[in-house]
Amino acid sequence: MAPPQILISAGEASGDMYAARLAEALQKRTGAHVFGMGGPRMREAGVELVADASTIAVVGITEVFHRLPAVWRAWRMLEREAVRRKPALAITVDSPGFNFGLARRLKKHGFRNVYFISPQIWAWRPRRMRWIQRRFERVLVIFPFEEEIYRKAGVTVSFVGHPLVDSVHATMTREEFAARFGLDAKQQIVAILPGSRPSEIRRSMPAIAETCARIQKDPDVQFVVAVAPGLKRDAFGRYERNGARWVLAESATYNTLAAADCAIVSSGTATVEAALLGTPMVVVYRLSRLTAMIARRLVTTSLFAMVNLISGRQVAPELIQEKFTASALEKELRRLLDSPEARERQKRDLAAVRSKLGAGGTIDRAAEIIAAMLPPNPSGQLTEAL
Repeated sequence: MAPPQILISAGEASGDMYAARLAEALQKRTGAHVFGMGGPRMREAGVELVADASTIAVVGITEVFHRLPAVWRAWRMLEREAVRRKPALAITVDSPGFNFGLARRLKKHGFRNVYFISPQIWAWRPRRMRWIQRRFERVLVIFPFEEEIYRKAGVTVSFVGHPLVDSVHATMTREEFAARFGLDAKQQIVAILPGSRPSEIRRSMPAIAETCARIQKDPDVQFVVAVAPGLKRDAFGRYERNGARWVLAESATYNTLAAADCAIVSSGTATVEAALLGTPMVVVYRLSRLTAMIARRLVTTSLFAMVNLISGRQVAPELIQEKFTASALEKELRRLLDSPEARERQKRDLAAVRSKLGAGGTIDRAAEIIAAMLPPNPSGQLTEAL
């Protein structure tokens, strides 16, 4: 009997990583042939890519309009391949801006949809819970508070834990990290995680650079920028002015966070990574002006950072949009740098956040749930991997 076909669609870099691991686990359990949309990690995992996620990657509400032709092409390509190959399941991973539209098209043809790493519509558009209920057979959530929200909306949901619990680990000591990047391990180190997209860098680095210049009047503070994969080193050179200096650390995000006394972190997955490593942080973010204007009408929660949403209160200070200024960032950063008690207090709060993210094994748990949804072969057993 031919192996089952499974469609997986992932957009952002983090989605590509999670989808790649899920694809490997499903292939091992079921022998399935996996095709869909993703990036280099999915390709390395043996997924047949019929659409490239880099062509549709966008951030924000208004920014998506610039990529609509590419989005439509990817939708049509995936829909056409699904109709031709007839997958037993279609799995969408994060990226609701793209995957909502894809799920609607696939559901029209009768395909069964599963959402892994569900969209945060409970914060943005809670009325669309009914939309998810109609189009998705099952939703797998990675944050504990999401399960009750989806269940109350009538969605079949399972909390599987956060996949980063298994993968976020430092491989260097602070001393080894300092030696590798020319730092003094006895002086304070501040990690900077300004985002993974050029648009995020453009919006965040001016205020961060001004903050660095102000704090570096004290020569005992060192700054390290964790350069996200895909970003070029020269993306940061233009901001080194007025005394702002930093070391660039490529392919070393977790070691950078683990070595740091505290961090400036762009809101998103990086805040969860910092929490898992126990690094006190100040969370920052700035959207385009028009996107921010629209978002204010849609957002239903007073908290923005994921670590704060998980905790149910503000454990890490948030500087979002107009509150994200060099003066405000300097104040919050100095509070952490100057007070070991403040850093320890936030570390205790972050440890509580970590405890809510599950004990590990997220990908295996998700793969088991999804594999059980596949139709049995004639012998009544799922296809075994060779």
